[in-house]
Amino acid sequence: MKSAPGSPLWLSAPSRFAGMSVKRARRVSVLLCALFLLSLTAFFGAGPRVAGNGAGGTAGVAHGSEQTDLLLYEGIVDAMRHGEGYYPATARNLRAGDYPLRPFVTFRLPTLAVMETLLPPKVVLGLLYALVAAVVLAWYLRLREALGLPGRLFALAMLAAGLLVYVQPTLWAMHEVWAGLLVALSLALRRPGRWVDAVAVGLAAALLRETAALYLVLMSVLAWRDGARREALAWAGAVLVLAAVLVFHAVAVARVVSPLDPASPGWSGLLGFGFFLKAVAASTALSAVPMAVATPLLALALFGWTAWKDPLAVRVAAVLAGYAAVLSVFGRADTFYWALLVAPLVLMGLAFAPDGLRDLFAAMLDRRRIHVQRITR
Repeated sequence: MKSAPGSPLWLSAPSRFAGMSVKRARRVSVLLCALFLLSLTAFFGAGPRVAGNGAGGTAGVAHGSEQTDLLLYEGIVDAMRHGEGYYPATARNLRAGDYPLRPFVTFRLPTLAVMETLLPPKVVLGLLYALVAAVVLAWYLRLREALGLPGRLFALAMLAAGLLVYVQPTLWAMHEVWAGLLVALSLALRRPGRWVDAVAVGLAAALLRETAALYLVLMSVLAWRDGARREALAWAGAVLVLAAVLVFHAVAVARVVSPLDPASPGWSGLLGFGFFLKAVAASTALSAVPMAVATPLLALALFGWTAWKDPLAVRVAAVLAGYAAVLSVFGRADTFYWALLVAPLVLMGLAFAPDGLRDLFAAMLDRRRIHVQRITR
């Protein structure tokens, strides 16, 4: 006989672990312990490395030039404002900064540069801040049903902690900043049966930074798993649109690159899960605290997303796990900025952790037994 779950602490409804059998609760507890032990790898190995004074090496390569990524992107936009085409301008600036030009993904998609060329800088910055505000509003509305007022306020505070990097005016040219905000907005907009806006925003993220393609794929797989065939096909269609754009992008890059141009050393850093945690910490307010504090908080936040019993939480957890795997396997010390694609979401998981922990341990330690007593007259 299971004990009745206690009243939720912050959640409006019991967590995913409420009323779980003792056996399953113990299995989940083992996985939770494994997560915390795995997070200890953050104290070893390579950490984020910034090239020069920028926000990471473009195309994932460190170099000795004083030109940083932000200067690179700003230089490309400035050249386009003076009439130069995107691909010739990018090739020239990459060579000047001693960046690799092969394979074609070392060139960012032109979407953001074209937008920044057509609009005044103040308007671009205003759009960035408007996007940040849209993310906060969308998540406030989405969490209104899931959390009571204390939990909701805490979750929004954690969202703000994850967005500190995104409101820095010097980062307006970083593709990952825009794409990460759009991924966060897309997830908040997605509801069962209401996914058109989420797909459109997700596709916009991928057209700004093609590494957001993983988000599109994961959302398609999860929709298919849930039996939402039309939604799954819509997400898959967004992937196909991105694929077509990348084909044209590759052709355009080939026209301005020669076989003598340097190639990227590849993306196989194998830095592990600890590097993912360090990359997220460096991309949020946790950069201001010691790793001894940041690491357990991040592990607890990841656990928290598994506690909220909602399809959205499953999707957020899957997206975080997907990008954690990518950074763990393919990331290098100078590609830590890939974490910007998911950094706004991570810390919000702390709002769900208290209910999850309470319900999990209550289920694991449940020793109630059924006693049968025969009453004879």
